[in-house]
Amino acid sequence: MEIKLKGCVLRPWQKDDALSLVQHANNKAVWDNLRDYFPHPYTLIDAVDWITINERREPATNMAIVVDGYAVGGIGIMLKDDVSRINAEIGYWLGESYWNKKIMSEVISAFVEYVFDNFDVIRIYAEVFERNYASMKVLQHAGFIQEAILRFSIVKNNEIMDAYVFSVLKN
Repeated sequence: MEIKLKGCVLRPWQKDDALSLVQHANNKAVWDNLRDYFPHPYTLIDAVDWITINERREPATNMAIVVDGYAVGGIGIMLKDDVSRINAEIGYWLGESYWNKKIMSEVISAFVEYVFDNFDVIRIYAEVFERNYASMKVLQHAGFIQEAILRFSIVKNNEIMDAYVFSVLKN
């Protein structure tokens, strides 16, 4: 299963993505905007483990962002459960050399459509670190609306900061 876009392709992770994944994920500037469970430094073992977990999941909850045949980023959802089971949290990253190329807004829009078509959710949301203005902007371009600021709710790099919550609802 592939989603072909203007500047890239979204597809499930594959074993051959491991070296490219390490090349683009092993970057502190990328890690600074992600949750701490995203490894740093990002090793080949981390890449192989990630791909193994995700390559056979159907439907895919995590996909590679592929440019010119190379995995240069990722996008995925965490399905919620219990009383929040109609929600999914979206997360994404892109290798630094691909920033500011208008890739991510297109990726998010296509992935949101995929999620609504393949999973029993009606709301997709993202939590963005307070200084990640680029992420806030791409979410807004993809149709997300800011709905909350969770004051002093996260810690990254030993700094307590706000998280901005954006969401989109199924039509």
